[in-house]
Amino acid sequence: MEHPIFSLSTKPDTRVREYEHNGIKIAIKPSVDGLATVHDRDILIYCISQLMTAINEGREVSQAVRFRAFDMLVATNRNTAGSGYAQLKAALERLAGTRISTNIVTGGQEVFRTFGLIESAEVVRETRDGRMQEVEVKLSDWVFNAIRSKEVLTLHRDYFRLRKPLERRIYEIARKHCGAQKEWRIGMSLLQKKCGSNSTLREFRRLVMNIIREDQSHDHMPDYSIGMDEQEDTVLFTNRQNVKVVLPQAVAPQLDPDVYETARMLAPGYDAHYLEREWRQWLPETPRNPEAAFLGFCRKWMQNRKNTG
Repeated sequence: MEHPIFSLSTKPDTRVREYEHNGIKIAIKPSVDGLATVHDRDILIYCISQLMTAINEGREVSQAVRFRAFDMLVATNRNTAGSGYAQLKAALERLAGTRISTNIVTGGQEVFRTFGLIESAEVVRETRDGRMQEVEVKLSDWVFNAIRSKEVLTLHRDYFRLRKPLERRIYEIARKHCGAQKEWRIGMSLLQKKCGSNSTLREFRRLVMNIIREDQSHDHMPDYSIGMDEQEDTVLFTNRQNVKVVLPQAVAPQLDPDVYETARMLAPGYDAHYLEREWRQWLPETPRNPEAAFLGFCRKWMQNRKNTG
């Protein structure tokens, strides 16, 4: 998480990137599809979490990870409609096409070579309408070596709710460097370097300040609050002391916007977004149909209120 391997752009990024810090050199080369993005990284996080669970349970693991596409989309708060599956395919192509040359040390070995983030990806089974049901991803030797050596960090469940690539990248850096410390600060120019941002320093500072203002208003950044020392041009991260593990048992993707109007009809007088938060905290398991499950919760909510009233 320390190095800017993934692109912050939402458009195809075909630039070759070179990064050097504290004696570590990285060159990231994209395919014609562009560099793997911060959001593409969700697939790696999901695969890593599956392998780490197996390792912690004493089970044997391999570089090939098979999973249900629906489970991955739900766990990472992605769209489960047809477009979500198309986006997953595109992400797999970018992950497979991105190549890295580095001297990063993993598992006690210093590696000087070129490799991909994943070796291959295969759609194992497909339904008649073209949606992926099962996917198999073969991780690269480098990624698998880091997993076997347990050189990975957990992430807060709300990481997947961060929609802006820069927000995600800033959280990753804070998780890596601040960790369990009470606070940690970093200069703006170094933060830009670690983020891999192409913006001017002035524009990057503006973007970071927008995130800081939003966090101060809504506390939306997981684990760490963010502040700014304008005199020293540094960003300050303060630990909220509530680090949680990535991928909890029960999660649900973003709901279709149309469902909120129905929720208001089923539970008049109640804020639909408040009910959604209550529903997500209550969830005993991952729902197959999130919208139907949420509306069912709204009906029961009103019924319970009538019974107690």
